Amino acid sequence: AMAALGAYRCIECNGEAAELYRDYRRGVLRISICKSCQKPVDKYIEYDPVIILINAVLCKAQAYRHILFNTKINIHGKLCIFCLLCEAYIRWLQLQDSSQNTDPDDLIRYAKEWDFYRMFGIASLEQTSFFIGIFITLWWMTPEMLKRKSDFILLLKALLLSTYGKLLLIPAVIWEHDYTPLCLAFIKVFVLISNSQAIRVTLNLNRILPWFAIFFGLILENGVVCLFQKMGWDV
Repeated sequence: AMAALGAYRCIECNGEAAELYRDYRRGVLRISICKSCQKPVDKYIEYDPVIILINAVLCKAQAYRHILFNTKINIHGKLCIFCLLCEAYIRWLQLQDSSQNTDPDDLIRYAKEWDFYRMFGIASLEQTSFFIGIFITLWWMTPEMLKRKSDFILLLKALLLSTYGKLLLIPAVIWEHDYTPLCLAFIKVFVLISNSQAIRVTLNLNRILPWFAIFFGLILENGVVCLFQKMGWDV
C-alpha cells in the first residue's frame, strides 16, 4: 500500500495520504491514521463491497471518496454506455407505445430499429450537453479547481460513475404499474443528487456550487431538447 504522498485521500477530511494500510505480513494489517483528522484514512478497505455500494446509494461523501480516490475502478466508460442504452430503451418503448402501427412489414421493423439508434444518439447528446454545462460553470466559478487536464478527467470520471442510478430505469419499466412516471422522476432526481455529490467530493466544494453547476447543465440539456423538438424529432 506504499505510494507517493497524495496518492490516496482520507475519506473523512479529504486530506492526502501516502498509504491506506501497512502490511506487517502473516495477514496482519494496520489501517493508516490520517495526520489531519486522526481518523482512519479509509475504513472501507475492510468493508464488503455490498456495504460500500449501499453507502454510495445513500450518497455518503466517504463512500464516494473511497470509490473515486482509493480504488482503481475503471468501468466509467462501459457504465456510461450501458446507462445510455437503458435510457434509449425507455424512450424507444415510450415511442412505440405512442405508435399504433402494428404492421409486421420489414420496413416498419427497420424503422423501429432506427428509432432506437436515434434515441441513443439523442440521449448521448443530451448527457454531453449536460456535462458541458457543468464544466463551463465550474470552470467559470472556480478556475483554480480545474487547472490541469487530470482535474477534468477525474471530474468526468466522477460524473460518469455517478450516473449509475439510470440502471434503475430498466426494472422500473419491466415492473410497469400506474406509478411508473413517478418512479422515472424519482430516478432522475436521484441521479442529479449523485452528480452533485460526485462534484462536491471531487473538487472539495460546498453544497451550493455543485447544484448551481447542475442547474446550468440542465438548462443547456433542455436547450438541446428544444432544438430537437423544433427539428420535428420525437425525444
